[in-house]
Amino acid sequence: MTPADILSQYGPRETMAYDVVVVGAGPAGLATAIRLKQLNADISVVVLEKGSEPGAHTLSGAVMDPHAMNELFADWKERGAPLNQPVTGDEVLFLNETGAHTMPDWLLPGCFHNTGNYVVRLGAVTKWLGEQAEALGVEIFPGFTAAEVLYDDAGAVRGVATGNLGVGKDGQPHDGFQLGMELTGKYTVFAEGARGHLGKQLIARYRLDEGRDPQSYALGVKELWEIAPEKAKPGHVVHTAGWPMDEHTYGGGFLYHLEGNLATVGFVTGLDYQNPWISPFEEMQRWKTHPAIRAHLEGGKRIGYGARAIIAGGLLSLPKLVFPGGVLVGCEAGTLNAARIKGSHAAIKTGMLAAEALAPALAAGRSGDELEAYPAAFDKSWLHAELDQARNFKQWFKQGNTVGALMTGIEQWLLPKLGFKSPPWTLHRKRADHEGMHAAGQVAPIAYPKPDNVLTFDRPSSVFLSNTNHEENQPAHLTLKDAAVPVAVNLALYAGPESRYCPAGVYEFVPAEGGGEALQINAQNCVHCKTCDIKDPTQNIVWVTPEGGGGPNYAGM
Repeated sequence: MTPADILSQYGPRETMAYDVVVVGAGPAGLATAIRLKQLNADISVVVLEKGSEPGAHTLSGAVMDPHAMNELFADWKERGAPLNQPVTGDEVLFLNETGAHTMPDWLLPGCFHNTGNYVVRLGAVTKWLGEQAEALGVEIFPGFTAAEVLYDDAGAVRGVATGNLGVGKDGQPHDGFQLGMELTGKYTVFAEGARGHLGKQLIARYRLDEGRDPQSYALGVKELWEIAPEKAKPGHVVHTAGWPMDEHTYGGGFLYHLEGNLATVGFVTGLDYQNPWISPFEEMQRWKTHPAIRAHLEGGKRIGYGARAIIAGGLLSLPKLVFPGGVLVGCEAGTLNAARIKGSHAAIKTGMLAAEALAPALAAGRSGDELEAYPAAFDKSWLHAELDQARNFKQWFKQGNTVGALMTGIEQWLLPKLGFKSPPWTLHRKRADHEGMHAAGQVAPIAYPKPDNVLTFDRPSSVFLSNTNHEENQPAHLTLKDAAVPVAVNLALYAGPESRYCPAGVYEFVPAEGGGEALQINAQNCVHCKTCDIKDPTQNIVWVTPEGGGGPNYAGM
């Protein structure tokens, strides 16, 4: 039974009407809702969150710039915001296989200086933002997925519909069936994060990326560690470049010391990589064995794991932010500053800017039109200026890591000293991340070391720490346009890269009945990172929303 058949038989759906519907209870969505209520307490706002609570699906390093938080809540410290650990020092290391060279502090580009910033667990910050929003009268519906965009007769967005509950793997409703509901608004804010399921559809429908560079992404794999007390350096921030990446593969590591003898440890791999044998998860495990990283972790214990795609194209890949009836905010749009390795401040700022355009439009009795005041305000904001300075960052690394590092130094260190607010030149990208992968036979396979289960680990034990769970009897949320492509194309040409790029072991090639191999999809393991939707070389995999509340639960991450 198709979704249309279900709606025809069990409909109509219940409808709830609001002034503003927000999709996604991350920093961007919650900042939008909070700022709306600050501007006008009478505006009705609902926030949908597919996770079990705000913050459950939020994953980031993270070092947080408090600039936008200061604007949203000048008294955030008094309110108890969990920005507890100021940065106490920066260390940037260039690694080779056995050694490390430290960049002198005086040579560090501005984008790597973190004085005044905080090492945070962004899930905890997001949960706190949710509490602030509810205290202002925002309605938050956790465990509800926005599965469908609703349009009016003129083609404007009029809201979203939540997914049906209680549909079995066979597509048939069972005893626990509950029809989704429609949440309509005068405007709808899309804040799903990087590679949002609905945002992707909206960008295509309204051609919001027309004239822009292709978007670019990376995969961040992160672990939370309890470290030996004598090794704790609260507030110390370490970034690495070089090994284990080769010259033409973008990537780097981070290690941030939190309070309470905790450290967040992670590795970022650009999803424009060309070598089909690369496994971002295994690169992260290998990176931890470097003496400079091992020294922080030995004697400690891994207590958390997660992975998430990071949007990294920057200003030149930013789509149009508005369309009839709606707006894009935060990483849904792509406002993360890859040069600074920061996006939460940008997410909060875009949410505030959107709210400051929404409130007067609602007061004037408008609905369903394009909020041009939002991109106009963005163009004049400090965030736009920040992103403009870093607009070439990812493009330079397409020329190789040596060129990328050199030009980042010139654009982020030398030019500001010469009085340039942004580079006097612009580089463009023309190729999407899934394009350009080499055939497997053109590249030597990578022999990754086996995990020792002390410092390095396998994927199954890692997924266990992510607290990932899905209702087993539901339609697969990892779908294939053509079931023949994984074996006929991906396996034949690229040796099945989906079995390596997924950080949760979702995709496996197993013996098929009658001979040969078949793709097995272990959807239960999915941590909602969206890597498959981005990196599949044939763009045959489409990530759709599972039942609400499923997926990881990044408690404390």
